[in-house]
Amino acid sequence: MFQLLEKRIGEAFASRIQALYGVTGATQTEQPKQPSFGEIAVPAAFQLARQLRKPPKAIAGELAAAAGAIEGVASVEIAGNGYLNVRLDRGYYAAGLLSGGEGPRAAAGETIIVEHTNINPNKAAHIGHLRNAVLGDTFVRMLRATGRNVEAQNYIDNTGVQVADVVVGFRHLENQTTDDVRRLIAAPKFDYYCWDLYARISSHYAAHPEALQWRRDMLHAIEHGEGGDAEMGHLVADAIVKTHLATMWRLNVVYDVLPRESEILHLQFWATAFELLKERKAIYFENEGKNKGCWVMPGSAFRDGGGGEGEEDSKVIVRSNGTVTYVGKDIAYQLWKFGLLGKDFYYHKWHTYPDGHEVWASTATPHPEAPTFGGGSRVYNVIDSRQSYLQDVVEAGLRALGFETQADNSIHFSYEMVALSPRTCVEMGIELSEEDKRRPYVEVSGRKGLGVKADDLIDKLTEKALEEVTSRHAEESEESRRKSARAIAIAALRYFMLKYTRNSVIAFDFGEALSFTGETGPYAQYATVRARRILGKLAERGEALPEFRSLLSREAMARQLESEECWQLLLAASKAELAIERAVASGEPAHVARFAFELAQNFSTFYQKFHVLDEPDAEKRIFLLWMTDYFRMQLERTLGVLGIEVPEYM
Repeated sequence: MFQLLEKRIGEAFASRIQALYGVTGATQTEQPKQPSFGEIAVPAAFQLARQLRKPPKAIAGELAAAAGAIEGVASVEIAGNGYLNVRLDRGYYAAGLLSGGEGPRAAAGETIIVEHTNINPNKAAHIGHLRNAVLGDTFVRMLRATGRNVEAQNYIDNTGVQVADVVVGFRHLENQTTDDVRRLIAAPKFDYYCWDLYARISSHYAAHPEALQWRRDMLHAIEHGEGGDAEMGHLVADAIVKTHLATMWRLNVVYDVLPRESEILHLQFWATAFELLKERKAIYFENEGKNKGCWVMPGSAFRDGGGGEGEEDSKVIVRSNGTVTYVGKDIAYQLWKFGLLGKDFYYHKWHTYPDGHEVWASTATPHPEAPTFGGGSRVYNVIDSRQSYLQDVVEAGLRALGFETQADNSIHFSYEMVALSPRTCVEMGIELSEEDKRRPYVEVSGRKGLGVKADDLIDKLTEKALEEVTSRHAEESEESRRKSARAIAIAALRYFMLKYTRNSVIAFDFGEALSFTGETGPYAQYATVRARRILGKLAERGEALPEFRSLLSREAMARQLESEECWQLLLAASKAELAIERAVASGEPAHVARFAFELAQNFSTFYQKFHVLDEPDAEKRIFLLWMTDYFRMQLERTLGVLGIEVPEYM
């Protein structure tokens, strides 16, 4: 509703400006510095002053006189040296909210692709992966909430070095056969087993550098689909992907499609991209130096001429042994995302989530009735900031091939790392040195086997939330208490990952995340539960929720909103759509998280100020019940965009 009026006001003044001065163009609007100045400010007079050679205040006077009636506007006032402050018709505004405003948006025709999570399928997911998944999933939800058509992709690097290392561990450290690995997959916690094995093989390489030949041989075998090693690689990767999807489902994270690296190779995606790159001289064959025998992209193609201090002058795309680097395959993948490769995957149904949503995976053979994917107009790659250089190489590849528009719409959705607070390390059983205990945060390393597995973190959060729920609701069944505890734990985790801007290093802390007060997911949940409880008590009294549309006229709304405090609370609560749109424009899910917190704070103020059920005035009581229900809906909607469910009780 607010956006509708903001747009209408901007268009009305643009029309007046054209009629008065013959100047065309959009008219900007702003938020006034203080609520007492009105709801929308128009600074057009300052923008026109130089062009018209008039004082801004004189122009503002002419515009105010010519403003006329604008639907939904109560008055236009001149302020300061030339601002136009617009006051909305409060009754009109509230009636619009009551009627549903603009209504739900239909999905736009263009497809936006968001690729996120992308965990190497060689071991259990860890806490660092969760920031990627939660950011990506929330951005998908934000885009869909604003009417965009979005495809959520999770790229599976099932032929990469990490998978090769785990297979090397099975073959050379443990002498396991393919059947042995199948039995391990059938047992619980296969991803945990591989976590430890990956750490062991990494340590073995460090102690025995000559063993790195095992990795090179294994990588070649897996990439070319050769023999039992390749079969074991696919078994391991597929099994780990299933555990990752189960972990992410616990966090309310789902995907539409899993493009796999194996098909990029076997369906000749890379071969096609390779020929294009050679044909357009985007890469060249190196005959000497450290990159002799490799196909490389010159450093001059990158934004900073080589990736910055410490980076190679040129980037290897194909190694001297013929294997393709990650960035080479990613160029082919990016071309497919934009529909530029002239090729497509085949797909098979990989998994159906408990809610019925289906996720598909790429395959090398046709399957009937499979949907199509890819062909996006914009692509967001959710990858940590340490990969900025490689993302620049991918973009440079698109530009070298002449795809300038697609390169402009290839967006690196970067973020900083996740660490742990020393207190959380202790709670998770990680031994710290005295020096680490004094640090503000502790970095962890999956390669060294030092880290917090995602499922362990979720379990610990749920356990702590259950203790709190049980202390408050011991009379409820264990199953019911666990259900509430799970919702609280996931809210704590997701909100903590989202409340910081993407360029912030965050140190996860149990106590801070699970707090029922302050800027946390549980605090926002608690406000929603409280709003529901008011409406529930109404039912306990044998009363039905009033038919607001028939009982609250525009005039009644205006009377009740003469209270400035009540008006400001309603106005703030109504800006969820605006907050989400601005968060999409800035690429910062943290803005939605902040809005959820402020919305919860505003409801707490409303709850303390107005005694809804005991209000003696009939019209005011109905209005306050509507306000309560409106807050509930806005809280639920905003938390839904953040991927947070609301428990029955807390």
